[in-house]
Amino acid sequence: MWNVGLFLHSMDVSAIAEQFYTQLQATKPVEFVAVLFGMISVILANRNNVLLYPTGIISTVLYMWIMAKVGLYAESLLNLYYFIMSIYGWAIWSIRKENENPASISHNTFKDWMITVTICIIGAGVLYFVLSRYTDSTVPMLDAIVSATAWAGMWLLAKHKIENWLLLNISNAIAIPLYIYKGIPFTAFLTLFLFIVAIFGYFRWKKQYRMQHAS
Repeated sequence: MWNVGLFLHSMDVSAIAEQFYTQLQATKPVEFVAVLFGMISVILANRNNVLLYPTGIISTVLYMWIMAKVGLYAESLLNLYYFIMSIYGWAIWSIRKENENPASISHNTFKDWMITVTICIIGAGVLYFVLSRYTDSTVPMLDAIVSATAWAGMWLLAKHKIENWLLLNISNAIAIPLYIYKGIPFTAFLTLFLFIVAIFGYFRWKKQYRMQHAS
């Protein structure tokens, strides 16, 4: 199994930068489009704007194909999950009662945390088993962890839970070097952008939560 730490340790900064530039030059237009709509979607999510869902759907459909193409099968499946959860989140937003704030934000309850941890552990375990036994994946463990933590984060985002940003950033932190290794550097750049935005999103949502509950 490929080790991200070993990969980064074996290369100096200039070599990594050169590889990134070479890969960037070879980036296909479809990846640029997927990245663009992914960036728009996360900015809208940061602002708790319903348009995060349709823009996210465009990006996830494209990434289903991109991830399968580079052998990140769990993340291709993850983007199918993103697609489904985007429709689910969009529907929840749309059908709330007229007197209920559709953008209401809340913290995880104990039950939410139990479900979140279950998604991460069982999801990663099942994905690793399938990827290591039934695919040609060279990174089954990392692919599984990135996908499982992102699954949990997307579920929390659909429920407007502040902790969604924490789970998504665990996924992002592992995914950045993984994408460079897999030759999709523009997606790695997007993920770094998502990581930074998620930090601001977490504090923005906390502030909005306090405003909602101000007496």
